[in-house]
Amino acid sequence: MQSTRPLSAVLAEGTLVLDGGLSNQLEAQGCDLSDALWSARLLADDPEQIGAAHAAYVRAGAQVLITSSYQATYEGFAERGTGRAEAAGLLARSVMLARAAGAAGPWPVWVAASVGPYGAMLADGSEYRGRYGLSVRELERFHRPRIETLAGAGPDVLALETVPDADEAEALLRAAEGCGVPVWLSYSIAGERTRAGQPLADAFALASGNDQVIAVGVNCCEPADADRAVEIAAEVTGKPVVVYPNSGEEWDAAGRGWTGEGTFDPGRVRAWQSAGARLVGGCCRVGPEQIAGLAAGVGSRGE
Repeated sequence: MQSTRPLSAVLAEGTLVLDGGLSNQLEAQGCDLSDALWSARLLADDPEQIGAAHAAYVRAGAQVLITSSYQATYEGFAERGTGRAEAAGLLARSVMLARAAGAAGPWPVWVAASVGPYGAMLADGSEYRGRYGLSVRELERFHRPRIETLAGAGPDVLALETVPDADEAEALLRAAEGCGVPVWLSYSIAGERTRAGQPLADAFALASGNDQVIAVGVNCCEPADADRAVEIAAEVTGKPVVVYPNSGEEWDAAGRGWTGEGTFDPGRVRAWQSAGARLVGGCCRVGPEQIAGLAAGVGSRGE
Protein backbone atom coordinates (compact mmCIF):
# COMPACT_ATOMS: atom_id res chain seq x y z
CA MET A 1 0.00 0.00 0.00
CA GLN A 2 1.39 3.39 -0.94
CA SER A 3 1.15 5.98 1.81
CA THR A 4 -0.69 9.21 1.14
CA ARG A 5 0.95 11.06 4.05
CA PRO A 6 4.33 12.81 4.10
CA LEU A 7 6.95 10.85 5.96
CA SER A 8 7.83 13.85 8.12
CA ALA A 9 4.27 14.04 9.43
CA VAL A 10 4.27 10.38 10.43
CA LEU A 11 7.61 10.67 12.22
CA ALA A 12 6.11 13.34 14.43
CA GLU A 13 3.63 10.76 15.71
CA GLY A 14 5.60 7.54 16.15
CA THR A 15 8.26 5.13 14.97
CA LEU A 16 8.50 3.44 11.58
CA VAL A 17 10.37 0.24 10.77
CA LEU A 18 12.97 0.28 8.00
CA ASP A 19 14.05 -2.74 6.02
CA GLY A 20 17.32 -4.62 6.53
CA GLY A 21 20.34 -5.31 4.35
CA LEU A 22 19.43 -5.62 0.69
CA SER A 23 22.60 -7.43 -0.35
CA ASN A 24 22.28 -10.24 2.18
CA GLN A 25 18.67 -10.85 1.18
CA LEU A 26 19.66 -10.94 -2.50
CA GLU A 27 22.41 -13.42 -1.68
CA ALA A 28 19.88 -15.51 0.23
CA GLN A 29 17.84 -15.55 -2.97
CA GLY A 30 20.85 -16.96 -4.84
CA CYS A 31 22.15 -13.77 -6.48
CA ASP A 32 25.84 -13.29 -7.28
CA LEU A 33 26.95 -9.84 -6.06
CA SER A 34 30.67 -10.15 -6.83
CA ASP A 35 30.49 -7.42 -9.48
CA ALA A 36 31.87 -3.95 -8.61
CA LEU A 37 28.33 -2.59 -8.95
CA TRP A 38 27.21 -4.96 -6.19
CA SER A 39 23.41 -5.10 -5.93
CA ALA A 40 23.06 -2.24 -8.44
CA ARG A 41 24.02 -4.65 -11.22
CA LEU A 42 20.70 -6.38 -10.80
CA LEU A 43 18.84 -3.20 -11.76
CA ALA A 44 19.87 -4.05 -15.31
CA ASP A 45 20.34 -7.82 -15.20
CA ASP A 46 17.63 -9.15 -12.88
CA PRO A 47 15.33 -6.47 -11.44
CA GLU A 48 12.78 -9.06 -10.37
CA GLN A 49 15.20 -10.24 -7.70
CA ILE A 50 15.35 -6.73 -6.25
CA GLY A 51 11.57 -6.58 -6.18
CA ALA A 52 11.47 -9.94 -4.41
CA ALA A 53 13.97 -8.75 -1.79
CA HIS A 54 11.91 -5.64 -1.09
CA ALA A 55 8.78 -7.79 -0.79
CA ALA A 56 10.50 -10.05 1.75
CA TYR A 57 11.08 -7.07 4.01
CA VAL A 58 7.52 -5.82 3.63
CA ARG A 59 6.30 -9.25 4.72
CA ALA A 60 8.64 -8.97 7.73
CA GLY A 61 7.02 -5.70 8.76
CA ALA A 62 9.06 -2.98 7.04
CA GLN A 63 7.25 0.31 6.53
CA VAL A 64 10.11 2.08 4.74
CA LEU A 65 12.01 0.48 1.86
CA ILE A 66 15.48 1.72 0.89
CA THR A 67 16.19 1.45 -2.83
CA SER A 68 18.95 -0.52 -4.54
CA SER A 69 20.76 2.63 -5.68
CA TYR A 70 23.42 2.77 -2.94
CA GLN A 71 26.20 1.78 -5.34
CA ALA A 72 24.46 2.96 -8.51
CA THR A 73 26.24 5.93 -10.06
CA TYR A 74 26.62 7.34 -13.54
CA GLU A 75 30.37 6.75 -13.29
CA GLY A 76 30.00 3.17 -12.15
CA PHE A 77 27.53 2.33 -14.88
CA ALA A 78 29.77 4.00 -17.48
CA GLU A 79 32.61 1.64 -16.56
CA ARG A 80 30.47 -1.29 -17.68
CA GLY A 81 29.48 0.48 -20.90
CA THR A 82 26.09 1.79 -19.81
CA GLY A 83 25.24 5.15 -21.40
CA ARG A 84 23.97 8.10 -19.44
CA ALA A 85 20.35 7.84 -20.58
CA GLU A 86 20.19 4.13 -19.73
CA ALA A 87 21.86 4.74 -16.38
CA ALA A 88 19.26 7.39 -15.55
CA GLY A 89 16.57 4.85 -16.31
CA LEU A 90 18.18 2.30 -14.01
CA LEU A 91 18.36 4.80 -11.16
CA ALA A 92 14.68 5.60 -11.64
CA ARG A 93 13.93 1.88 -11.80
CA SER A 94 15.34 1.45 -8.29
CA VAL A 95 12.62 3.75 -6.98
CA MET A 96 9.90 2.10 -9.04
CA LEU A 97 10.82 -1.39 -7.82
CA ALA A 98 10.61 -0.35 -4.18
CA ARG A 99 7.38 1.54 -4.82
CA ALA A 100 5.78 -1.50 -6.47
CA ALA A 101 6.80 -3.81 -3.62
CA GLY A 102 5.39 -1.41 -1.07
CA ALA A 103 2.17 -0.89 -2.99
CA ALA A 104 1.56 -4.65 -2.96
CA GLY A 105 1.83 -4.83 0.82
CA PRO A 106 -0.95 -4.71 3.40
CA TRP A 107 0.08 -1.45 5.14
CA PRO A 108 1.42 1.96 4.09
CA VAL A 109 5.02 1.89 2.86
CA TRP A 110 7.33 4.81 2.15
CA VAL A 111 10.29 4.72 -0.26
CA ALA A 112 13.75 6.08 0.59
CA ALA A 113 16.07 6.52 -2.41
CA SER A 114 19.55 5.49 -1.34
CA VAL A 115 22.41 7.90 -2.03
CA GLY A 116 25.59 6.18 -0.96
CA PRO A 117 28.95 7.89 -0.41
CA TYR A 118 31.62 8.48 -3.04
CA GLY A 119 33.59 5.56 -1.64
CA ALA A 120 30.82 3.12 -2.54
CA MET A 121 31.43 3.83 -6.22
CA LEU A 122 35.12 3.00 -5.75
CA ALA A 123 34.16 -0.46 -4.39
CA ASP A 124 37.37 -0.64 -2.35
CA GLY A 125 36.05 -0.23 1.18
CA SER A 126 36.84 3.49 1.31
CA GLU A 127 33.27 4.28 2.34
CA TYR A 128 34.43 3.02 5.73
CA ARG A 129 37.26 5.55 5.83
CA GLY A 130 36.24 8.75 4.02
CA ARG A 131 38.91 11.35 3.31
CA TYR A 132 39.10 10.62 -0.42
CA GLY A 133 41.30 13.62 -1.22
CA LEU A 134 38.41 15.49 -2.86
CA SER A 135 37.08 18.90 -1.85
CA VAL A 136 33.52 19.51 -0.70
CA ARG A 137 32.83 21.18 -4.05
CA GLU A 138 34.17 18.20 -6.00
CA LEU A 139 32.05 15.81 -3.97
CA GLU A 140 29.01 18.00 -4.49
CA ARG A 141 29.55 17.86 -8.27
CA PHE A 142 29.80 14.07 -8.09
CA HIS A 143 26.60 13.60 -6.09
CA ARG A 144 24.30 16.19 -7.66
CA PRO A 145 23.40 14.42 -10.96
CA ARG A 146 22.44 11.18 -9.23
CA ILE A 147 20.46 13.02 -6.56
CA GLU A 148 18.55 14.97 -9.20
CA THR A 149 17.70 11.77 -11.09
CA LEU A 150 16.57 9.90 -8.00
CA ALA A 151 14.53 12.86 -6.78
CA GLY A 152 12.83 13.03 -10.17
CA ALA A 153 11.68 9.41 -9.78
CA GLY A 154 9.43 10.44 -6.89
CA PRO A 155 10.69 8.82 -3.67
CA ASP A 156 9.31 9.96 -0.33
CA VAL A 157 12.79 10.80 0.98
CA LEU A 158 16.44 10.63 -0.06
CA ALA A 159 18.58 8.49 2.24
CA LEU A 160 21.99 10.18 2.35
CA GLU A 161 23.45 7.14 4.02
CA THR A 162 26.63 5.45 5.23
CA VAL A 163 28.38 8.83 5.12
CA PRO A 164 31.87 8.41 6.63
CA ASP A 165 32.95 12.05 6.67
CA ALA A 166 31.36 15.34 7.72
CA ASP A 167 32.87 17.00 4.64
CA GLU A 168 30.98 14.58 2.42
CA ALA A 169 27.83 15.18 4.45
CA GLU A 170 28.17 18.89 3.72
CA ALA A 171 28.59 18.10 0.02
CA LEU A 172 25.53 15.84 0.00
CA LEU A 173 23.35 18.40 1.71
CA ARG A 174 24.45 21.04 -0.79
CA ALA A 175 23.80 18.70 -3.71
CA ALA A 176 20.28 17.97 -2.43
CA GLU A 177 19.31 21.62 -2.07
CA GLY A 178 16.35 22.49 -4.27
CA CYS A 179 15.67 18.90 -5.38
CA GLY A 180 12.16 19.03 -3.96
CA VAL A 181 12.49 15.90 -1.81
CA PRO A 182 13.23 15.71 1.95
CA VAL A 183 16.35 13.88 3.09
CA TRP A 184 17.71 11.97 6.02
CA LEU A 185 21.41 12.12 6.85
CA SER A 186 22.98 8.99 8.28
CA TYR A 187 26.64 8.55 9.20
CA SER A 188 28.77 5.45 9.37
CA ILE A 189 30.63 5.66 12.67
CA ALA A 190 33.14 4.11 15.05
CA GLY A 191 32.45 4.91 18.68
CA GLU A 192 31.38 8.54 19.02
CA ARG A 193 33.13 9.69 15.84
CA THR A 194 32.55 9.48 12.12
CA ARG A 195 34.67 6.96 10.26
CA ALA A 196 36.87 9.89 9.22
CA GLY A 197 37.40 10.76 12.89
CA GLN A 198 35.20 13.83 13.44
CA PRO A 199 33.19 14.08 16.69
CA LEU A 200 29.61 13.03 16.10
CA ALA A 201 28.23 16.14 17.77
CA ASP A 202 29.99 18.29 15.17
CA ALA A 203 28.92 16.05 12.31
CA PHE A 204 25.26 16.03 13.34
CA ALA A 205 25.30 19.80 13.80
CA LEU A 206 25.50 20.18 10.01
CA ALA A 207 21.82 19.18 9.86
CA SER A 208 20.65 21.55 12.59
CA GLY A 209 18.42 24.26 11.19
CA ASN A 210 18.17 22.55 7.79
CA ASP A 211 14.45 22.05 7.21
CA GLN A 212 15.05 19.68 4.30
CA VAL A 213 16.57 17.17 6.75
CA ILE A 214 13.71 15.28 8.40
CA ALA A 215 15.89 12.81 10.32
CA VAL A 216 19.54 12.38 11.25
CA GLY A 217 21.41 9.41 12.65
CA VAL A 218 23.65 6.43 11.92
CA ASN A 219 23.77 3.22 9.91
CA CYS A 220 26.24 0.55 8.84
CA CYS A 221 27.88 0.58 12.28
CA GLU A 222 28.25 -1.65 15.32
CA PRO A 223 24.92 -2.07 17.15
CA ALA A 224 26.59 -1.07 20.42
CA ASP A 225 27.88 2.18 18.86
CA ALA A 226 24.36 3.05 17.71
CA ASP A 227 23.05 3.37 21.27
CA ARG A 228 25.00 6.49 22.22
CA ALA A 229 24.86 7.89 18.67
CA VAL A 230 21.07 8.04 18.82
CA GLU A 231 21.28 10.11 22.00
CA ILE A 232 23.84 12.51 20.51
CA ALA A 233 21.85 12.99 17.30
CA ALA A 234 18.70 13.86 19.23
CA GLU A 235 20.52 16.17 21.64
CA VAL A 236 22.37 18.09 18.93
CA THR A 237 19.65 18.49 16.30
CA GLY A 238 16.29 18.04 18.03
CA LYS A 239 15.22 16.08 14.93
CA PRO A 240 13.81 12.56 14.67
CA VAL A 241 16.63 10.03 14.65
CA VAL A 242 17.23 7.29 12.08
CA VAL A 243 19.21 4.22 13.17
CA TYR A 244 19.96 1.03 11.28
CA PRO A 245 23.20 -0.69 12.31
CA ASN A 246 24.87 -3.75 10.86
CA SER A 247 24.67 -7.24 12.30
CA GLY A 248 27.83 -6.60 14.30
CA GLU A 249 30.07 -8.52 11.91
CA GLU A 250 32.85 -6.60 10.15
CA TRP A 251 33.49 -6.26 6.42
CA ASP A 252 36.96 -7.30 5.25
CA ALA A 253 37.45 -5.24 2.09
CA ALA A 254 40.62 -7.10 1.07
CA GLY A 255 39.11 -10.54 1.56
CA ARG A 256 35.66 -9.38 0.43
CA GLY A 257 33.91 -11.19 3.25
CA TRP A 258 32.36 -10.75 6.70
CA THR A 259 34.17 -11.67 9.90
CA GLY A 260 33.25 -11.80 13.58
CA GLU A 261 30.04 -12.54 15.43
CA GLY A 262 26.59 -11.02 14.98
CA THR A 263 25.41 -8.82 17.88
CA PHE A 264 22.27 -7.23 16.42
CA ASP A 265 19.50 -7.41 19.01
CA PRO A 266 15.96 -6.26 18.10
CA GLY A 267 15.43 -5.70 21.83
CA ARG A 268 17.49 -2.49 21.55
CA VAL A 269 14.59 -0.77 19.79
CA ARG A 270 12.92 0.40 23.00
CA ALA A 271 16.04 2.23 24.16
CA TRP A 272 16.46 3.75 20.71
CA GLN A 273 12.87 4.97 20.74
CA SER A 274 13.26 6.44 24.21
CA ALA A 275 16.32 8.36 23.02
CA GLY A 276 14.50 9.81 20.00
CA ALA A 277 14.68 7.21 17.22
CA ARG A 278 11.75 7.36 14.83
CA LEU A 279 13.17 5.30 11.96
CA VAL A 280 14.64 1.95 13.05
CA GLY A 281 15.97 -0.93 11.00
CA GLY A 282 19.06 -2.84 10.01
CA CYS A 283 21.87 -2.60 7.51
CA CYS A 284 24.38 -5.20 6.30
CA ARG A 285 23.68 -8.80 7.32
CA VAL A 286 20.42 -7.91 9.06
CA GLY A 287 17.68 -9.92 7.39
CA PRO A 288 13.90 -10.26 7.45
CA GLU A 289 13.92 -12.32 10.66
CA GLN A 290 15.58 -9.51 12.62
CA ILE A 291 13.35 -6.88 11.01
CA ALA A 292 10.32 -8.91 12.07
CA GLY A 293 11.69 -8.74 15.62
CA LEU A 294 12.03 -4.97 15.38
CA ALA A 295 8.51 -4.65 14.00
CA ALA A 296 7.17 -6.68 16.90
CA GLY A 297 8.97 -4.40 19.34
CA VAL A 298 7.73 -1.21 17.70
CA GLY A 299 4.19 -2.53 17.34
CA SER A 300 3.00 0.07 14.81
CA ARG A 301 1.94 0.20 11.19
CA GLY A 302 2.09 4.00 11.09
CA GLU A 303 -0.80 5.32 8.96
